[in-house]
Amino acid sequence: MTMNDYFSLKFEDENLIILDQTKLPEEETYIKTDSYELIARAIEKLEIRGAPAIGVAAAYALALSVKNINSAQVEEIFFKAVERLKSTRPTAVNLFFAINKMVEVYNANKNSGNIYEILIREAKDFHSEDIDKCDKIGEIGSKIFTKKSNVLTHCNTGKLATAGNGTAFNVIRTAFKKGLVNFVYVDETRPLLQGARLTTFELMKNNIPFALQCDSAAAYLMQKQLVDLVIVGADRIALNGDTANKIGTYNLAVLCFQHNIPFYVAAPTTTIDRSLPTGNDIEIEFRSENEIVNLYGKKIAPDNTKTFAPAFDVTPAHLIKGIITDENIYFFPYNFMQ
Repeated sequence: MTMNDYFSLKFEDENLIILDQTKLPEEETYIKTDSYELIARAIEKLEIRGAPAIGVAAAYALALSVKNINSAQVEEIFFKAVERLKSTRPTAVNLFFAINKMVEVYNANKNSGNIYEILIREAKDFHSEDIDKCDKIGEIGSKIFTKKSNVLTHCNTGKLATAGNGTAFNVIRTAFKKGLVNFVYVDETRPLLQGARLTTFELMKNNIPFALQCDSAAAYLMQKQLVDLVIVGADRIALNGDTANKIGTYNLAVLCFQHNIPFYVAAPTTTIDRSLPTGNDIEIEFRSENEIVNLYGKKIAPDNTKTFAPAFDVTPAHLIKGIITDENIYFFPYNFMQ
């Protein structure tokens, strides 16, 4: 199997085609639509997920919102779509970066008479930029390897999470091609099992040896000296380097600190939110209780069980050895304004 036989999203025949990730690994089902509302729902339902991929999907959604719309209604429909997409996922900064970019392009060209063509071209450029950023992250990130290593990763950061070949996953993939990765340990990533369902899927596609483990097994692996380094992605990075990522990431960072294991974050520069001084300012999304008390449609907790369901946690910057971007590897203390 190869990387080329699946994709997270692509634009074809004036429609956005999205791989429904909620059905993986059992089914590779693609959704084809030109409706911004259906794309917004796909983002909410995690049919399309991963901060970079969400940003690209939102850019296409905003362009498609004005497709075949009467010119008198374009502005109303466009800004209705803007507000709808803003309401989907509050933590992933790439979403808002894409929306703000498309609003800027709309405002500069709204009287041009061909606003759909202008917006769709901008969305395609945004898509291409993410592909390029992923390639650079993979190549730059592979420099962190000093020997053939065992790597642990959390959630999913591959082709399914981006428009390109991934962030943290692409660092692993690139290093593996260079003979620098021996084995990958994959956290299942509760409650929605993105590691078990998605990262294992991508590792198989790339013929990279791996083992899946419960999230709570990470400490045991480190205690037994089976992990050389940890690499994860990010949904939002504050100016000081504090990083929001899938819930459970902070646990790993603390464990790495205890066991003297390097902990790295990999993300495009668009994930750095220079308006936020620290991670205390990052809004954390909370998910439905159903995602915790149910597993594949089967109830696993008593009726009326109350839940605490943050989708993300924030890892303090001092626990992160390096942040790998498409421009450079940054090291603590971080200051992304320089």
